[in-house]
Amino acid sequence: MRVPLTINDHLQRAATVYGDRPGMIDEPTQPASSLGTLSYRDVARYARAQGAALERDGIRVGDRVAVFSPNGARNALAFFGVSGNGRVLVPVNFRLARAEVAYILEDSGARLLLVDPELAHLVEGLPVERTVVLGQDDEEVYAFGQEPTPWERDENAIATINYTSGTTAQPKGVELSHRALWLNATSLGWHAGVSDRDVYLHTLPLFHVNGWGMPFAAAAMGVPQVLLRKVDGHEILRRIRDHGVTLLNGAPAVVKIILNAAGDWDEVPGRGRVRMLVAGAPPPTRVIQRVEEELGWEFMQLYGLTETCPLLTFNRTRAEWDGLESAERAARLMRAGAPALGVTLSTDETGQVLARSNHVMDGYWGKPNDTERALDGGWFHTGDGGVFDDEGYLTIVDRKKDVIISGGENVSSIEVENVLHGHPGVAAAAVIGVPHEKWGETVKALVVRTAEHPDLSEEALISHCRDRIAHYKCPTSVEFRDDLPRTATGKLQKFKLREPYWEGKRRQVAG
Repeated sequence: MRVPLTINDHLQRAATVYGDRPGMIDEPTQPASSLGTLSYRDVARYARAQGAALERDGIRVGDRVAVFSPNGARNALAFFGVSGNGRVLVPVNFRLARAEVAYILEDSGARLLLVDPELAHLVEGLPVERTVVLGQDDEEVYAFGQEPTPWERDENAIATINYTSGTTAQPKGVELSHRALWLNATSLGWHAGVSDRDVYLHTLPLFHVNGWGMPFAAAAMGVPQVLLRKVDGHEILRRIRDHGVTLLNGAPAVVKIILNAAGDWDEVPGRGRVRMLVAGAPPPTRVIQRVEEELGWEFMQLYGLTETCPLLTFNRTRAEWDGLESAERAARLMRAGAPALGVTLSTDETGQVLARSNHVMDGYWGKPNDTERALDGGWFHTGDGGVFDDEGYLTIVDRKKDVIISGGENVSSIEVENVLHGHPGVAAAAVIGVPHEKWGETVKALVVRTAEHPDLSEEALISHCRDRIAHYKCPTSVEFRDDLPRTATGKLQKFKLREPYWEGKRRQVAG
């Protein structure tokens, strides 16, 4: 017998086994209106009503529906209401600028855009048939009292298209199937020990590989999901206290934000109870120690990419490490981790990490040549260099792609360079990541001025960028040079440009 694996399996189990339990606890300060606390039976009802509304409005199975919103219940519901009813959800980074959103809408062919009220002004007139404001036009999103035509379940159907920041000027849409999302969520839940005694806090933006699959993994075990609209250290700690949170995910920058806020609390909530799963550039050993010692929380780490759903490796303290000193245990937790269940990892002759698993992407939307290169030889090419130790744990040692990870957000250096080159005063530009105490690394531009603009200023260039791309991608500093080192074929030698800034520091690399 073979039963198709689809993501609504997780919700159906939640509604059946834990129907009266809180399923989603909405952000109370939603700009339109909060949905408050929805039971898992309510979540299933909303998902059916959204499917009925899509059918009513002619959004067919396989059509793309984009959502452009910070975290909230309506955003999270779309995974079950859109993808769960056979349509394809396109979660869009809510920090992107108008032109970037326009590209994703056009590239994906989205017919419907669901947008947060505070972002509605950014998307007026963009290339999409219809736009609906979440919380203001709920009757257009949910058709209560109607039942959608049952979707003929297909585990190979695309459930979501998630856009990468990548290393090219334009992002690529990653096609993730129901089967891939199902297996990623199930494996992740197993490795993280998700159980029906947990309470999950969505500090991680839902557009980040579908919240890494936690909306599904949590639903399967009847875990209440607390939605957080904006990352704030004190607010995170307050919700951990008030809701009995036991599990949260986030980037290394979120760890530091929490640690900074914890100093103002007489008693840190969740001590001995909370597990925090981190992905991105691994935090320094001392930060991992502080999570254990100052917060009293368990630190866990995974490594992966959007193209892998993302789970490739998992690192969690194990019984053999219980007798280790805190610093030694933290050093072991800094590694990317051991291959997750069902994942096979290798390296090629250059040291690049290669991966095989049931939750690697189907391909890049509309980009067959890029897909063929990425999946050449039956392996996904991560673009990251790594080494394996005697325990089988992977450590990422180099970044083959020039992606900067600032506060958990991927920034394409080439994209920023293209914007800089659009200024008439820029003759040459190289964008690199340099160390930053709070964000792990930040964007720095090295620029050669044109002869016609000898007085071009740092402020003018940063302002030029902020008018054209999301602010988190913009340089936080600009250094002017007489020239930039290049190879014989004219390529920038970024490793030489980075070296002086990272000397004596552990390189922060993609996770």
